[in-house]
Amino acid sequence: MIQLWRSSALAVLMCWLQFALGKEQVVLSENAKLSNETLLWGPYRPNLYFGVRPRIPKSLTTGLLWAKVDSFTEVQNNFRHTCEQHEGMAGYGWDEYDVRLGGRQTIHDAGNMVDITTEFVKIPGGSHGGSWGVRIKGTPRENAPDHLITSMIFYAAMEGFGNLQVSNEPDDLGIEGSVRMEGSSNELGDFSLEVTEGPETNVHPPPSHKSYASKPLDRTIVSSLQVEDGNIWQAKALLFQHMKTEVDQMIEMYGNENAPPPWQIFTIANNIQEGNMHFVQKVFDGAFEFDVMFSSGSAPEQVTSEVISGAIKSATKSFSERFSKVLTPQAPFNKPKYQAFAHSMFSNLIGGIGYFYGDAVVDRSYAPEYEEENEGFWEETAEARQRQGAVRLEGPAELYTSIPSRPFFPRGFLWDEGFHLIPVADWDMDLTLDIVKSWFNLIDEDGWIGREQILGPEARSKVPQEFQVQYPHYANPPTLFLIFNTLIDKLHDTASSTDSSDSLEPIRSAHLQNPENAKSYLRDLYPLLKRHYFWFRKTQWGDIRSYDREAFSTKEAYRWRGRTPQHILTSGLDDYPRPQPPHPGELHTDLISWMGMMTRSMRRIAETIGETDDMKEYQGYETAIIRNIDDLHWDKKAQAYCDATIDDYEESVHVCHKGYISIFPFLTGLLPAVSPRLGPILDLISDPEEMWSPYGVRSLSKSDENYGTGENYWRSPVWMNINYLAVKALLDLSQSTGPHQQRASKLYTSLRTNLVDNVFKEWERTGFAWEQYNPETGEGQRTQHFTGWTSLVVKIMAMPQVQAGGKVRDEL
Repeated sequence: MIQLWRSSALAVLMCWLQFALGKEQVVLSENAKLSNETLLWGPYRPNLYFGVRPRIPKSLTTGLLWAKVDSFTEVQNNFRHTCEQHEGMAGYGWDEYDVRLGGRQTIHDAGNMVDITTEFVKIPGGSHGGSWGVRIKGTPRENAPDHLITSMIFYAAMEGFGNLQVSNEPDDLGIEGSVRMEGSSNELGDFSLEVTEGPETNVHPPPSHKSYASKPLDRTIVSSLQVEDGNIWQAKALLFQHMKTEVDQMIEMYGNENAPPPWQIFTIANNIQEGNMHFVQKVFDGAFEFDVMFSSGSAPEQVTSEVISGAIKSATKSFSERFSKVLTPQAPFNKPKYQAFAHSMFSNLIGGIGYFYGDAVVDRSYAPEYEEENEGFWEETAEARQRQGAVRLEGPAELYTSIPSRPFFPRGFLWDEGFHLIPVADWDMDLTLDIVKSWFNLIDEDGWIGREQILGPEARSKVPQEFQVQYPHYANPPTLFLIFNTLIDKLHDTASSTDSSDSLEPIRSAHLQNPENAKSYLRDLYPLLKRHYFWFRKTQWGDIRSYDREAFSTKEAYRWRGRTPQHILTSGLDDYPRPQPPHPGELHTDLISWMGMMTRSMRRIAETIGETDDMKEYQGYETAIIRNIDDLHWDKKAQAYCDATIDDYEESVHVCHKGYISIFPFLTGLLPAVSPRLGPILDLISDPEEMWSPYGVRSLSKSDENYGTGENYWRSPVWMNINYLAVKALLDLSQSTGPHQQRASKLYTSLRTNLVDNVFKEWERTGFAWEQYNPETGEGQRTQHFTGWTSLVVKIMAMPQVQAGGKVRDEL
């Protein structure tokens, strides 16, 4: 009887557990569904000043072009479409943006004398990812003429299987009122697009030529084209080609002596017909405003201008409230003057998230030269590249990623991504993990992920041909593992708070509010992580035994492949000085440090998901790596970590170029607070004649003979990603009991202040964040609008103010 009772009780308990777990899975599945829907649409064409598309291959794609049209000679140069450097902009980007709600972007187009505002918002509802709208405004700048004529062109195109047609009745004079399109696809279902006329305050150029009678500019001009899928991204070239036909016809009709004014002549044809790409042109005199509204057919109601107004107000309020709770700047950066700066830097980071789909160029020859095992290997690899026997297009593949720079690097970069996601993880962990998973979905059967994702012809159009090929032997710093550490830290942080006032919090923090969800994510990804980790160990190993090097372990040494005499592009530090000439016996300090961080992360992941045997294996690797960093790379004379090479006598020697390389074990968190190496490292960081500058830590010591020479890419400038690692390492040291605690506190405070103040100063002065900063003047240089890892300044601003002795100052 007792046995029967026990069996019945166990059965009831098992049923209850299955019910509870089932209910939990339903909640998690619902959250995943909602997350996918809130992330479906976005300005996911970040290479454009504005372009919306869904995270669906070959689907609806939209874009915006504009120009000042008061001159026959300058119009072609005035048209804006793709983000370009030095195009006459006084700054542009998102003032505030939340990837799930939308936000406001301002484009200060000094060349066209107009400020363009795009207020993009998402409207949830239906079963196809919801609807969206954008309000486009133009405001003449102070130096604009009284009658600034601006031509605005919005386009929508359907790639792949689906249809998109203009539903207005054709009118040879143009469309009065709104332009409407209707379309459908398997993924989007039925939908409609509407381009409104705008408010009555809009003014259009008055009649000034008899051509106005056949094409009045107080109407909207619509032209339809049939374009091959692979060419739709070339919207600007297609527009010019089409517009040239119209220009030629007008010149033929009226002659050069009696030609219409530029704003009349540079127009498209009134030609509504069947097609898969539709241009909508409006010509304005002075300030203007109009809306573009996408309404999903499964949504309960159509989007209207009133709905957009409400959504804009709500998105602004939500962004400000969330930012103040999640990434609020701490003293001394909690002053009002820093608020717009912090909002803009973070918004441009997540506003640079894009969806890319296409094929990639890969060399699958597996030529033995790429192993770089012989002296003079760089000449052999150059010859192997020239053969290009197995260079081919692979894919297509898709990637959801945050890009480094909209005008110059509008594509995915592997080592950049880990840095990009550090502040994003505080804002939206679900989004962060979605991006991480997108990267690991690219992994091949060996465990390789291409360091630069140049997917499709549009992406390749921005990259010189010699840099388009990716090589499966070449690695990149494994910074995505920084994010796994962040996830596990947050799971262990019981004091970690969530924003209960944010209705999207259950989606943003689904993996944090339910640790089993996070563990499930890690379990699913773990085979790929493991494959990637052991690919690193197999392909980037360094040689200890052949040269009788003395070290704790005979296995834990590492060397970047992809070396030339002047560069190791694969390291991310490009032209940073390395041993000369290159040698197959080299060992690289930065790579063994990255491997230490990666191994520690793998150990923590294995422990989190209960892979005990793997955890112990990684623990052994980690111990050996940390011991070997000292045994193989610490130079007693230089009092710094150095790369190693083989000299003419076949002896292992250090080659010390003091700079970022010298402090990498510290940057990657591998040195304990009592390490005897910390004193010399802090000396090196804080010495103005070495690495310290008033604007951040220099990439190369001022005392090095290579300082500021050659390309001077990583040979003096201040880089925000490495400085962030330094600030974080100093903060951690300031919070740890040890002989360097007080000194670390002072250095942390000074470095944090110098970095933020300089990036802020340059943002105010130029309107841009920059790729790097001059260590002598603080001026931003190289790529402008570099809102990738330079946006780490927001994370630095949100770090605590520390008093002497490492005590965090309580602002309350």
